[in-house]
Amino acid sequence: VGLDLEAVGNSIRESLTYSSLPRTMLKLTKTTFLTANHERFRLLPLSQLAATVDTQETSLKSQTHTQKPLESHPSLQIDPKYFVSVLLNCKNIFQIKQAHAQIVANGLLTNLFVSNKLLYIYVQHKAIDEAHAFFGGMREKDPVSWSVMVGGFAKDGDFVNCFRTFKELTRCSVQPDNYTLPFVLRVCRDRMDLLMGSLVHGVVLKSGLSWDHFVCAALVDMYAKCRVIDDARKLFDDMHKKDLVTWTVMIDGYAECGNPNESLVLFDWMREEGIVPDKITMVTVVNACSKLGAMHKARFVHDYICSMKFSLTVILGTAMIDMYAKCGSVDFAREIFDGMREKNVISWSVMIAAYGYHGQGKKALDLFPMMLNCGIMPNRITFVSLLYACSHAGLVDEGFELFNIMWDKYGVKPDVKHCTCMVDPLGRAGRLDEALKLIENMTVEKDEGLWSAFLAACRIHKHVELAEWAAKSLLELQPQNPGHYVLLSNIYANAGMWEDMAKVRNLMTKRNLKKIPGWTWIEVDNKIHQFSVGDKSHPLSKEIYGLLKSLIEKLELAGYVPDTNFVLHDVDEEVKVGMLYTHSEKLAITFGLIATPEGTPIRITKNLRVCGDCHTFIKFVSAITKRSIIVRDSNRFHHFIEGACSCGDYW
Repeated sequence: VGLDLEAVGNSIRESLTYSSLPRTMLKLTKTTFLTANHERFRLLPLSQLAATVDTQETSLKSQTHTQKPLESHPSLQIDPKYFVSVLLNCKNIFQIKQAHAQIVANGLLTNLFVSNKLLYIYVQHKAIDEAHAFFGGMREKDPVSWSVMVGGFAKDGDFVNCFRTFKELTRCSVQPDNYTLPFVLRVCRDRMDLLMGSLVHGVVLKSGLSWDHFVCAALVDMYAKCRVIDDARKLFDDMHKKDLVTWTVMIDGYAECGNPNESLVLFDWMREEGIVPDKITMVTVVNACSKLGAMHKARFVHDYICSMKFSLTVILGTAMIDMYAKCGSVDFAREIFDGMREKNVISWSVMIAAYGYHGQGKKALDLFPMMLNCGIMPNRITFVSLLYACSHAGLVDEGFELFNIMWDKYGVKPDVKHCTCMVDPLGRAGRLDEALKLIENMTVEKDEGLWSAFLAACRIHKHVELAEWAAKSLLELQPQNPGHYVLLSNIYANAGMWEDMAKVRNLMTKRNLKKIPGWTWIEVDNKIHQFSVGDKSHPLSKEIYGLLKSLIEKLELAGYVPDTNFVLHDVDEEVKVGMLYTHSEKLAITFGLIATPEGTPIRITKNLRVCGDCHTFIKFVSAITKRSIIVRDSNRFHHFIEGACSCGDYW
């Protein structure tokens, strides 16, 4: 799906780039300035050109309809339009240099129209060094010249020279236009350089281009990608004219900034404004649904795609597989997968991953030989998906087998993500020594994901010494991530090391870090309800707590025993039990029992990992109430049916 988003971003960038091309050049690409004779010698060197003209003159004299030789029309040889047509027909850098030589020989470098076109052709053929050298030698430059050079560096990924050239432009008192500015803003976006983007925004205001459609769209895109979504929205709301590209940028911006619900609100508003979405926009909307995890929204978007008769291309189809999987239905995801006429390696990898985080590791592994039989070779993403599936299904040996053949059989070199997928199941299986050996023998650079997986394994098996070692490495990489401190303090709390726990908490306070609060969402009647621990803000709080109390009594009769190890406070057992009973997962599920018809599934989403006590609680609830309960936490999906979970208590 990362590919899908990249496709959305590429489409947006192409649109902005196209709109940023100098108008003169856009006109030239649509016009041909050839004469009949010119077509025959357009790319010959000057020596061959003279010989060809002599030959043509002799041949023409013998024809019935004679005409004067070319030499008698010297104006044709120095016609700027002719040389522009020559440049437009160049196929490679060698031909461009030939045309360049002819332009020099005919004294047309002083013609700014021809010089700009030559500069543009160098850039178009990615001859950025030649373009820069030519640009530096230009005696006269206009805004078009600067735009081409700035855009050339931007397209080449040479951000330093792009900014340097733009800075030189402003120092030369050249007024930047609505072609140059979008190029520079695009570089700021790609680098997520908010400081430079803000400076360019200042130039926009000074230039009086803050109301220009192309410039404003580029600013919205830059701020959205830099995750300054409020500034992007203000600019978006102030735009007099919003095209499809701008709507798509804003929808994607909200999704990427963690507010997918607002993405879907914008999508509804866009349609009310009469803007018809294309496939790129729909990929963005589908991605927002994936992040929201709301099944009714997923069904609505799917129905809309069908009503618009959009075909399931590789990109759109793959995005929909991910959407349904992350909304809790791997079966709907498989229907989309099977219905796609064309699949690439990403499509297969996403479907494999879907089975993986739904706890169906065997089905994930079954897809691998099917993919190979279709002639699709695996890549690094495929193996991440396969190893992840093995990790979450406890298939340690199968995971090792895949890990060992990655390079030898398929030429995919293991990176840190593949190693993490091996450390994780080894650690959770209690094989900490093997996991530690794998970490120590790694040749790739270790990242926070690897250390987090090992630290989590140390928490499960209460290995304090190794946990401290892993936490030290983790905090060196990400000293501002509060989750790492919380995990280490929880390990100390489980071990009864309250003083050490207090030291970690004090360190968080000194660094002004706060624990991420836990939230649980549930979808009822097309509406999202949100709960926090001990929440009493819901209109039905009285009914929720009343039912929860009677439900817990039934569960305890059935054998449920609250696990107070998950209350990480130095308080009495009775107080710990009371804290457990008000976890957000329990409140959301109890509300679901009140608000949904009997026999229907209950779907909840948790922003953090579901705790062990809540996991046990939900198993008992599914058995007592005969309801299937689907829980999406920060790591995976849990499907609870008749007292059992799809994870097999291995998560």
